[in-house]
Parts: sequence; structure tokens; C-alpha cells
Amino acid sequence: MPSSFEDAASPYLKGLPPYRHGRPFEEGGREPVSEDWVKLDYNENPLGPSLLAVKAIQGVLHGINRYPDCQGHDLKERLAERLGLSAAHVALGNGSSELIDLCARCFLGLGDEAIIGDPAFAFYGRVIQAAGGQRVSVPLKAFRHDLQAMAERITPRTRMVFIGNPNNPTGSCVPPGEIAAFVTALPEGVIVLLDEAYREYVPDALQPDTVRYAKEGRPVIALRSFSKIYGLSGLRIGYAIAPPDCIALIDRARQPFNVNALASAAALAAIDDMAHLVSSRRLNEAGKRYLYQAFEELRLRYVPTAANFILVDVERDGEQVVRALAEKRVAVCSTARYGLRTSLRVTIGISRENERFITALREVLMTN
Repeated sequence: MPSSFEDAASPYLKGLPPYRHGRPFEEGGREPVSEDWVKLDYNENPLGPSLLAVKAIQGVLHGINRYPDCQGHDLKERLAERLGLSAAHVALGNGSSELIDLCARCFLGLGDEAIIGDPAFAFYGRVIQAAGGQRVSVPLKAFRHDLQAMAERITPRTRMVFIGNPNNPTGSCVPPGEIAAFVTALPEGVIVLLDEAYREYVPDALQPDTVRYAKEGRPVIALRSFSKIYGLSGLRIGYAIAPPDCIALIDRARQPFNVNALASAAALAAIDDMAHLVSSRRLNEAGKRYLYQAFEELRLRYVPTAANFILVDVERDGEQVVRALAEKRVAVCSTARYGLRTSLRVTIGISRENERFITALREVLMTN
């Protein structure tokens, strides 16, 4: 009999630390969340959710003693209609992160290789390790995925390639033509997971036609989220677009009732609130221009973004700058865990939040 739970644990989990991403204003739960904080650390929509989504939630509150529709029929049908696909091309998840985990469990086994960019969303490496796979990291080129180098690392043991588009934490995009060429040249048996959580912020000219890949039966799984531009982060809901045989496998692997009734109702309402979508994009573009100009005035290098956050090099210990900003009640994200030790990632907020961040950053840089 094992002497401890650690001894009894799956060998793939050993050495995998808990996923922690705390916020300074919530540390230890000792203090109530203060509204005077500027919260630019989690890439949330500063406008909040669609009012239609909030109304939809209120409309189903009295029914939460009942289980939700296990198949998510109404939302899948609405998404399929919007995409020009069938509901069989769509899977729902408890956030797109659950779908990342489900895909790894479906297609990776002991010793299988999965290729990811470096740096890229930290969760990719975690799900690969938990599935018993081997992570193959390929450095970014000019802060975006180097698809040529990734193609060169494919071996007979490669089963998946993870591409964040836009990439977190850099905000960079791969041009659609490069993605199309990469998908076309894929050897048999390799699946591309295209993480499009920030897609709605991306200019139309930079959006790959992932729906076409699903229609053609290509080995591509596109993931999208209601957490970002739709402002439903707290409800955790996302969806996958892929050929029906792939969706059937994901559906087999998921837990029953994995998407709750409130999330489904909110997403179904939010997807049709075009005014909220347009306002969110407009706000993001205005904030992006302001922050670009401010960084240039401060002579700080930044990565042009296609998302709702910006990676900026503060040319000193980034974690110290993050802590100093927190003392001024401004929360941004350290990128030290991505190997970007002199940088930080800042969400694009509303005007007063962006201005307060720049004022605080200027003060911190002057005193450090």
C-alpha cells in the first residue's frame, strides 16, 4: 500500500505545481475586494457583460434547482447557425480551458509529443504533462509563433500542435496565409489546436478561416471563448469548432452537465448583442492607441497587439514593477513565468484606468 497520496498519484502529475494566479487585492482572502483598484491583470472586458446576458441570467435564476440541458442544444444550434455549420461541429466547455484539457486527454498519451510556442499560454504545457505527453517548445520569432520552425520539429511521435492566435502573453497573430499553408502541409495523424480566445478583437484581415477547416474535415480544432470580449469570465464558458468525428470524441470525454444553466443562458443572449461587441472593440482600439503613445513617450518597447492586452518591456525587474504598481492599487500581470523577466502584461482598460496605470507606471519608473 502506498505510504502517501503523493506515492499513489499518477506519475504525470508529480512535479506539476498547482495552477495559481492570485490577484494582489484578493491575497489570502483577508480583505474585501476594493473598488478603487485598477484591475488590468486578467484580460477581462472592462465594460462588463452584455446587459442582455445579465437579463438572461436573471430569467433562469429560479430554475437553478434543475440540471441544465446536458447537450447544450440551444446554444450549439445558435452557434452553428452563426458559423454556417451544423451543431455536430460544435462542443461546449466550462471555459475554453476545459476544452484544451479535454483535447489533450483525447489525443495525447504516454510519450506522445505536442509542440507549443515559447512563450505561450502556460496551461498548454500543464495539460500535456498531465496527459503523459512530451512538450516540445519552439521559440517565438519576432514575438509570434514561428510556424516554419514548428513544422520542422514534427516527428512521427507528434500528435498535436498548440497555436495561440492571438498568443498570450505577446498578443501577436500569425497571418492567415501562414496558418493555411501550415495546415495544408501537416503530416497525417497531427492535430492543430488553434486557440482563438481573443478572436473577436482581431482585425478581419488577420482572422484565419477556421470554419472552413471544420467544413473540409481538416485536423484542426478551433477554440473560442465567452470570457474575453463577451465579458462572461466569471461564468466559464467556451466552445470548440471541429469536424463532427472530433467533436464526438470531445463530447465522450467531457463530464455531464459541464456547462451550467446560467452560463448557457448568458452566452445565448450575448452572442446576439452586436452593440456590446462593437462598443467593446471600439473601446479596446481607443485604449490601445493611448497606451502605444504613452509607451513611446516613456521610450518603452512594446509588442503591437491583436488582443485586449499589451506586452511591454519596462527594462528592469518586471516583478518588482508589478509589486510597486500594486502598492498604488494598480494590478497588472508579471510575465516572469514566461521567461520575460523585464516585461509585464497589461490589459487595455477604460480611459480612466489606462490613464491611472500610466501615471502610476511613470512614478514607479522614476523611483526604481
